[in-house]
Amino acid sequence: MHYLKQSMILLSLIAVASTTLAQEEAAPKTFTYATYFNCDVTGQDRVDELFTKESAPVFDAMVKDGLISNWGWLAHHTGGKWRRVQYYQAPSVNALLDAQEEMDKRMTAANPSSNDEFGKICNAHDDYIWEVVANSPAGSRGKAGFSVYYTCDEMKEERADEIFKKDFAPIFDKYVAEGKFSSWGWSSHLIGGEYRRLQTMTAPDFKTLLDARAQLIDEMYSDDFKPGAEFNTICGSHVDYLWDIQLESAAKK
Repeated sequence: MHYLKQSMILLSLIAVASTTLAQEEAAPKTFTYATYFNCDVTGQDRVDELFTKESAPVFDAMVKDGLISNWGWLAHHTGGKWRRVQYYQAPSVNALLDAQEEMDKRMTAANPSSNDEFGKICNAHDDYIWEVVANSPAGSRGKAGFSVYYTCDEMKEERADEIFKKDFAPIFDKYVAEGKFSSWGWSSHLIGGEYRRLQTMTAPDFKTLLDARAQLIDEMYSDDFKPGAEFNTICGSHVDYLWDIQLESAAKK
């Protein structure tokens, strides 16, 4: 009888583990296609007008038709050379590429007389495809965004993902629950330039965002919090940007 009970317990544990694994494998994925623009700063306000008038309606229609899940347009506040970011998301890389092809067709049809004023102002860009590894539960995002673009040891960056999901995510979730952040995310590089990981945070305004991030840094990288020190050995170099989140849209749940 003793061995029978042990066998039943073991089978139960295997069943639970198998169910958990199946749920993790079945969890929907999110991929982001982000285009980072270098622009003539004297014309970037005009680019915002053009995007709102010509591109935003096409993006909204793509969401409505289920071709993308959401999209956004971000303006540079503080940071490096990128002046604007256009992004959209879908459940697979193939879906991103299909959406891009359809988007180009719709843009041309919707704006047949366009003289490419946008391209003359923002005449260079960098494309990245990111896979969302972890993020806050679906909800509202703030209008102020903070992005950290990390350069990491590629041999150990999956360990950085583990640390972020296991040790950092609960801290971020706490900050969202306390109203210090509106949202957060952690994404891994699939295609693009040198940056290997992307950490994002949003808040209602920049002062709230920066105050919360200062507290976050103190907590994540305190002397007695070992995961922070290990993370820094893997992703020890980064570039920061503050973004004014001008436009965003998402599919209705």
